[in-house]
Amino acid sequence: MGCHFDLTLVVDEAEIAQVLMDGAIAEMQRIEYLLSEWMPDTPVSIVNAHAGLQPVKVPEELVQLTARALNFSKLTGGAFDITMAGLNQIWTYDGTMTRIPSAAELKAAIRHIGYQHIQLDHSNQTLFLTQKKMKIGFGSIGKAYAADCAKAFLQEQGVQAGIVNASGDMAVWGLQPNGQPWTVGIVNPLNKTKVFATFPLVNGAVVTSGTYEKYALIGDKKYSHIIDPRTGIPSTEIASVTVFAPMAELANGISTSIVVMGIEAGLHFVNQIPTARCVIVDNQANVFTSNNIKTNTI
Repeated sequence: MGCHFDLTLVVDEAEIAQVLMDGAIAEMQRIEYLLSEWMPDTPVSIVNAHAGLQPVKVPEELVQLTARALNFSKLTGGAFDITMAGLNQIWTYDGTMTRIPSAAELKAAIRHIGYQHIQLDHSNQTLFLTQKKMKIGFGSIGKAYAADCAKAFLQEQGVQAGIVNASGDMAVWGLQPNGQPWTVGIVNPLNKTKVFATFPLVNGAVVTSGTYEKYALIGDKKYSHIIDPRTGIPSTEIASVTVFAPMAELANGISTSIVVMGIEAGLHFVNQIPTARCVIVDNQANVFTSNNIKTNTI
């Protein structure tokens, strides 16, 4: 999935832990083969190849994941959209960009973006992108979903506590061997060597969406890799969003959406979700929190 996974398990024997880890890795690889848009034979790649041509029968798991993504798009007014893969063609993050794409370029790119153009047929178990050149991609929630699936697998195997960390998308359950909750730290996005707050977490997920590591520097302004699918313009206001929720998939969808929506709208949005909390850091290192959250500042 293009990211690093760390597994932490609380079990009695190292040999058992290794077998369990191998099983969890196999489960995450299964998700990769379901969702990858880079491997040509995955269901997502086949759907993309048939955009504008015909519906494609896909696994029920992909139908359900797409349905949840579409629902999230509606809730966020399009701030979250799995069809925005086409924007990767006009924004690059390898240091070669020297100008902002023109209005004409942005207009041409977003012409093929819009969750409204996804047709999902539950009864026939098919997925259809109605316009040619459309693409779907699950980069915004795929690794978080894989973390959730690995956690579920390990719990089914009887593991009482652990952490699945998918490059910052963490699914957590149980207690540490000393009986204490796991401690999650939030890194200062303007100084990655510093942790400015910690939180106890027993069962749930925490995800951070940051704009401070992957961006295009044009002039003296940073344009992040998190792009508003409605305009084609990257976010510039927020440095990081950390979201706590029952599932990593949900937390990742919320965190990505908040970066696009901005601080005021993002806080209003997350405050409508009883099971979610968030911490936002803007590009001036100002900290904003949603309702019902307490930080242990350092």
